[in-house]
Amino acid sequence: MKDYFFQDNVGKPMDRVDGRLKVTGAAKYSAEYELPNMAYGVLVGSTITKGRIKSIDTKAAERAPGVIAVLHYQNAPKVPGYIQAAHPTEPKPVGQPHRVFYDDKVYFNDQPIAIVVADTLERARYAARLVKAQYEEDKHATDFLKHQSKAILPTHAQRNPKHYLNDYVKGKEDAYKGEPLKVEGEYVIPTEFHNPIELQAIVAHWEADNRLTVYDKTQAVIGTQNAFAKEWNIPVENVKVIATFVGGAFGNGLHTWPHETAAIIAAKKVNRPVKVMLTREQMFTMVGYRPFAWQKMGMSATKDGKITAITHEAIGQTSSYEEFTESVLQQTRMMYTSPNITTRYRILPLDVSTPIWMRGPGEATGAFALESAMDEMAYVLKMDPLEFRIKNHTDRDPERDLPWSTKYLTEAMQMGAEKIGWKNRKLEPGTVRNGEWLVGYGMGVGTFGSHRNRASARAVLRSDGTVLIQSATTDIGPGTGTAMVQIAADALGMDPSKITFELGSSLFPPAPSQGGSATVASVGSAVQAACNSLKKKLATMASGNAESSFKGAKYEDLAFKDGQVSLANAPNTKLSLTDILKQQRLPELEATEESKPDNPERNKYSMYSFSVHFAEVQVHPLTGQVRVTKLVSCADAGKIVNKKTAGNQMIGGAVGGIGMALTEGAVIDDRFGRYVTKDFAEYHVPVHADSPNIEVAFVDKPDFIGNPLGTKGIGEIATIGVAPAIANAIFNATGKRIRELPITPDKLI
Repeated sequence: MKDYFFQDNVGKPMDRVDGRLKVTGAAKYSAEYELPNMAYGVLVGSTITKGRIKSIDTKAAERAPGVIAVLHYQNAPKVPGYIQAAHPTEPKPVGQPHRVFYDDKVYFNDQPIAIVVADTLERARYAARLVKAQYEEDKHATDFLKHQSKAILPTHAQRNPKHYLNDYVKGKEDAYKGEPLKVEGEYVIPTEFHNPIELQAIVAHWEADNRLTVYDKTQAVIGTQNAFAKEWNIPVENVKVIATFVGGAFGNGLHTWPHETAAIIAAKKVNRPVKVMLTREQMFTMVGYRPFAWQKMGMSATKDGKITAITHEAIGQTSSYEEFTESVLQQTRMMYTSPNITTRYRILPLDVSTPIWMRGPGEATGAFALESAMDEMAYVLKMDPLEFRIKNHTDRDPERDLPWSTKYLTEAMQMGAEKIGWKNRKLEPGTVRNGEWLVGYGMGVGTFGSHRNRASARAVLRSDGTVLIQSATTDIGPGTGTAMVQIAADALGMDPSKITFELGSSLFPPAPSQGGSATVASVGSAVQAACNSLKKKLATMASGNAESSFKGAKYEDLAFKDGQVSLANAPNTKLSLTDILKQQRLPELEATEESKPDNPERNKYSMYSFSVHFAEVQVHPLTGQVRVTKLVSCADAGKIVNKKTAGNQMIGGAVGGIGMALTEGAVIDDRFGRYVTKDFAEYHVPVHADSPNIEVAFVDKPDFIGNPLGTKGIGEIATIGVAPAIANAIFNATGKRIRELPITPDKLI
C-alpha cells in the first residue's frame, strides 16, 4: 500500500471547513476574546520623525475617568531581552528591532511613546489624547529619491562575499551596454501597505509572574511563542499563543511588533489582562509595509530574439535602526537564458519604521522591472512578447546549473494565452479599439522558491470513528484547515466530514509560520505522516489479532477506505477502524509525527513555483482611465490540493497585483516625515469595481521531489507578475511606457 494519495479528495473543489463559522460570526478573532477584569490599552504616537523625548506630561491622562496606568520609557517595566525575527525564506535582519518604551529616542513618525490603560476602550482613547510630549527634534530624512546616493550594500553581503545579496556577475559585467539592440530604463515602486480587514490586535494576560498567555494576530504561533519567551526570559512552555482565526495577513504577521510588547508590558504593570487593537491609521505606521524601491534594467538581444545580457540594479528602503532586505533580484538570475547577467542590490536607511515582507516579497518588486523590460525588448525586436519569452525559456536553472525538479511554465503560458485571447493582440500599440476605448494585452511571469520546512502534526482516531488532527500552524486566509482535512481524508481513506483539523495554538505540535508559500508542503506533509503512522498502528493491531482474518497481514497488503481496513487481494474482508479500537479496548489511538525536508534528492534540483498572468485592459485616451477588463492567471504549482481555495488564492493575489499596478501607493510629506495616505480615503486598495472576473488555470502536475504530497506554493506567485502584465497591456493599448507605479490617469494623459 502506498503512503500517498488515493486521489479521492485531494484535487477536489471542496468548500471551506470553517466557512460557516466565518460567515455566521462564530469564528473568534484575537480582539474578540473577553477575559475577566479586562483592561484596554491605547498607544500614543510621536508627533516628530527623529529626535528625542525631552518630557512627557501624563498628569491629565492619569486623572481622566477609568484610567489605570499611563506607561512610557520612564516608568514601564523593562523587557529583559529583545529578539530578531526572520521570514521563513530570508536571513535574520541586521540591527535591533524597535524596542518599545526602551529609551527617549524617536526613530520614526508615530512611533509608540506611551500606552494608556483604562477600564474601557473609550476612556483609554480619550485619555490618550491628553498625553503631551516635548521633543528635541533632529533633522530627518524620508525622501527616498533625494537620498538615493546614500544606499549601502547590506551588512550580510559585506561580511560574506558568497552571500546571495552580494553583487552577482555571470559572464561579462554590464555586457548590454556594448550591444546594438538594447533597452534601458528606471522603475519606481512606492511604499505599499498590507491593510488586511482585521486590524492588528492582541490580548495579553500574565497568569503568573512567569506564565504568559496571548491571543494574538500572528502568522507564526511558535515563532511568536519563542519571541516572547526570549523577550521576557521565561521558559518557552510558559508562553501560550492563541491565533485560531486570522482575518487576512500578507506578511505583517511575520514579525513581533511594538504594540504586542506594549500590551504585554501593560498587562505586567497593571496585573490584569490588557487588550490592544491598532487603529487603521496606526496600521500605516507600526506594522511594516512593502518598501519603496528604485530599480534600473538594462537588456540586450540578438535580432532573432536571443537575450545576450541583463543588468538589474535595485535599491530598497529600510529603517535607520534595522536592516531589512528581500530577494528583489532572484527572478532575474534564473528566469531567462542569458550568457551575461549582472545584479546589484543596495538598501537605503531612512527615518521610517522597518518594512516587512509583503505578498510576493521582493520578487513582486523585481518582476515589475524585469517583466516590463522583457516587454520593452520584445517591442524593439518587433517580436511577440510571448514568443520572446518562450525563445529564452530555461531548461535548467542557469544560476545554480541544476535541473528543475519540475517546470511546466511554457504549458502555463499556452493555457493563459488561449484563455485571454492573445491572438487578438496587435504588435503595434493603439491599433485595437472598443468604441472610444483603446484595448491592450500584456503578460508577466512570476516565480518563487518551492520551500518546505520542518513541521509536526498529531492525529487522533476516536471511538466514534472521527479523527482529530492538530498542528500549531495558522490560517491567514488560504483555507489551510480545509486542505489539511483533504490530505488527511486521502491518507486515511475516510470521509472528510469525519475529520476535524485544529490549528492556531502553541499547545499543538509545532509548525512553522504561514509565509513563504510553504504551509501545505510543510504542514501537509506532517499531517500525511501522522495519518500514515496511525494506519500502521492500526495495521499492527489488526494483523496481531489471532481471531482476525487479518492475522499476519503486512501493512503493504492492506487498504484503508471508507473508515475500514481491508485486504488488498480480498476486498470483502473488512474491519472497521472503530472495531479495531474495540478489540484493543482503546477509547482512542494517537500518532504524532514530525516531517522534515531531509530528502537528499532535493539538493540535486532547483525547485520553484511558476506563474504567468495575462491582462486585457481598456484605456480612455481623453481621461486616462484604465479598466482591467480581463485577467487570466495560470500557475505551475505542483499538485493542487483544493482547486476552489487555490483558485481563491490566485484571484486574491491578482487583485493585489491590480492594486500594485493601478491604485496603491503611499504618499509621505517629507517636510514632516509623516504619511498623508493613512486611511482608505487616501490609500486606495482595489475594490470590486476595479477588478474583472479573474480566470484561473493550473497545470496541476505533482513535484514529488519537493515533498511527498507533490505540492508547490501558490500564495506568492499569485501576485508576482501581475503588475507588469497590466503595465505591459497599458503600453500595448496606448504606446505609453509607464515605469513608476501606480499607473494613475495623470500619467497617461
